[in-house]
Amino acid sequence: MKIPFGKYKDKPIEVLSHDLGYAEWILEQEWFAQKHPDLHEAISVLAKDGLTNQTSSSLDAKENFLLSIALKEEKIESFKEYPFSLPAVKNLERTIFHPHVTYIVGENGSGKSTLLEALAITQGFNPEGGTVNFTFSTRPSHSKLHEYLRVAKSYKKPQTGFFLRAESFFNVATEIENLDGEGPGNKIINSYGGKSLHEQSHGEAFFSLLQHRFGSNGLYILDEPEAALSPHRQMAMLTLIHDLIKKGSQFIIATHSPILLSYPNATIYEIQEKGLKEVSYEETDTFKISKRFLNNYEGMLKILLS
Repeated sequence: MKIPFGKYKDKPIEVLSHDLGYAEWILEQEWFAQKHPDLHEAISVLAKDGLTNQTSSSLDAKENFLLSIALKEEKIESFKEYPFSLPAVKNLERTIFHPHVTYIVGENGSGKSTLLEALAITQGFNPEGGTVNFTFSTRPSHSKLHEYLRVAKSYKKPQTGFFLRAESFFNVATEIENLDGEGPGNKIINSYGGKSLHEQSHGEAFFSLLQHRFGSNGLYILDEPEAALSPHRQMAMLTLIHDLIKKGSQFIIATHSPILLSYPNATIYEIQEKGLKEVSYEETDTFKISKRFLNNYEGMLKILLS
């Protein structure tokens, strides 16, 4: 059986086993199932088999897009100046990324966001967030740290990706509307759920982005994504992350959320005075403080409010 349209026109459907993202897109077209029911069924079987194989290989992967990060110490003149004076930076040694999920946790002001921002810039993302195709600038405020990072990458190339930062998400939503303009045509907003992100609550817009814009084989750098999400939505986000990991994606996340931090077998780095230290979930201050408060919130409130 051959594909009747698109970039694989007149090619056998087997070529889709190497492009599952395109196969998934075809299957989402309602008209296709009505016009080509037999072909739709055949592609469904192929996509299911391919996804099963990809899931197995993705979950067993020893590496993904980004392998490690380190400082070009030879270029740094002084560690007393920002951003090199930040705890996350001044003692940064070669840090290995997990092929699935890497977390960076630490106190406000420790350098989590600065480090993620610099990493995102090295991968071509806009400093304020978005995809690699976003080039807008509301107020340039990013540091020069990206010029001093040495990022090791594998032979794999992400097919998509997104840099999400809570503090500038409003700017990203505005840029999407600016790029779409007015009138008919292929709207960018359709890739984000079809509804203006400004016409939704902050939490709804965040979750719509996660559901509709994030896809297979993607690199996702997320800076405190829990900012707009309820605990229920945070748990739902864990499910979305897991589904995308099974499809070959990689996540690097800075968070204060004990819920988001709980993804199993992830690598967690906690920012300490001597740099990034790899810790277990239950060793993080995020977990310990949350557990202590919830297990004895009345006693903790007496202490805090006395």
